[in-house]
Amino acid sequence: MFKVGQLIRDAQEGDSLQICQIYNYYIENSATTFEEQRVEQCTMAKRIASIQTSLPWLVYEEAGEILGYAYVSPWKERSAYRFAVESSIYIANSAAGKGIGKRLYQALLERLADYSISTVIAGITLPNPASIVLHERLGFNKVAEFERVGFKFGNWMNVGYWQRQIKTEEQLNHLSNRD
Repeated sequence: MFKVGQLIRDAQEGDSLQICQIYNYYIENSATTFEEQRVEQCTMAKRIASIQTSLPWLVYEEAGEILGYAYVSPWKERSAYRFAVESSIYIANSAAGKGIGKRLYQALLERLADYSISTVIAGITLPNPASIVLHERLGFNKVAEFERVGFKFGNWMNVGYWQRQIKTEEQLNHLSNRD
């Protein structure tokens, strides 16, 4: 349940500084992302605007502070992949473990019902038990694990992939027949 002053909404250009602060924490302190250089606010603003031309980018705001964000991006560029997206979610380190991720992710998945999307794919650097639990509670299933595909902080990292179908078979047939 939301308290007064909490909301999930579309990201805005003015959110890019706080989003950078959340993301840059993970760049510098974890292997959650394989980016290794801090992202500048102008770069983040461009990323948000680019995604929002065709897909949702949501933020979780409480009392004017962005505590998390989630978005989807195209899975691959080839046209046959046009119904698949990859999800990303980051919660401010100070807000972790408060249920924000689940609420934000649920809102993102609900929003995707309005898009021509059949499946959502999430890549998780392993080990990451909290992210695995979050994804599996939201109906994602592990479908793959790639060994030693990332190198960060002097270590080789595995990445697991979780997938969730968001359309029924009938909806999928309708999607493919429209296109």
